[in-house]
Amino acid sequence: MAQTKGKILIIEDETSLSEVLAAKLKKEGYDIATASDGESGYQKINSWEPKLILLDIVMPKMDGYEVLEKLNQDGNKTPVIIISNSGQPVEIEKTRKLGAVDHLIKTEFDPEEVVKKVHACLGDDSGPAAGGGRDRDMEPIAAGGEEGPDLGINVLLVEDDNFLRSICSKKLIKEGFTVYEALDGEMALNKALKIKPDIILLDIILPALDGFEVLSRIRSNSDKIVAQVPIIMLSNLGQDEDIKKALAGGANDYLVKAHFTIEEIVAKVKKLLNR
Repeated sequence: MAQTKGKILIIEDETSLSEVLAAKLKKEGYDIATASDGESGYQKINSWEPKLILLDIVMPKMDGYEVLEKLNQDGNKTPVIIISNSGQPVEIEKTRKLGAVDHLIKTEFDPEEVVKKVHACLGDDSGPAAGGGRDRDMEPIAAGGEEGPDLGINVLLVEDDNFLRSICSKKLIKEGFTVYEALDGEMALNKALKIKPDIILLDIILPALDGFEVLSRIRSNSDKIVAQVPIIMLSNLGQDEDIKKALAGGANDYLVKAHFTIEEIVAKVKKLLNR
């Protein structure tokens, strides 16, 4: 029997989606098993011992959160990629804390993207992971216009969480924006100076330089175009002192990730630019 790249378990109650993913991954050389509910999926994890799990959230008998919690209790470190109908920051944060390594939204991915993420997760692809190495240059990850009008507006998205950055980028691109990404504070400053974006979405907890320092350096820059760019802070920090510090430092708005949907974040971007 031919050697496979490894075993992947798909736990998904939508039969059509499960079959499409299974067929695609089998063509890529993986050994595939499926389960249509969380309970049978959890049992198959223990009996079949997959190398990777694709996990839905909303399922019969046991939902995806419960499966993740049980894996944590068992000390099972099998990597899990979430496949969900939602892409809200609160869900992303919850699944990430429970150990998920990536997140896909059903309505926004195609099987090719799943394959790329599987390759990246399992180390089967020598190229960059989806949403990863693109940040090393000054090219946008994508421009609007494919599904709607190209607004001609450049957005710099500074976010080190792969889940949230990918989902925000996709939504902004779909709305017609051109999106550049930065994974840390130093990269954000470099891109802000060279690209001179029309607006910046800026996380606070970042590697290299935190968001407060990035905000301060942008606002004090000698180039007025850079110094006056609208900045929306996106953070898990929701204390009044953090909000006051950001607004006093020149931020135009402050959004706590867990309190806003991706759609509301995009609406804030549009409102600020229109104003």
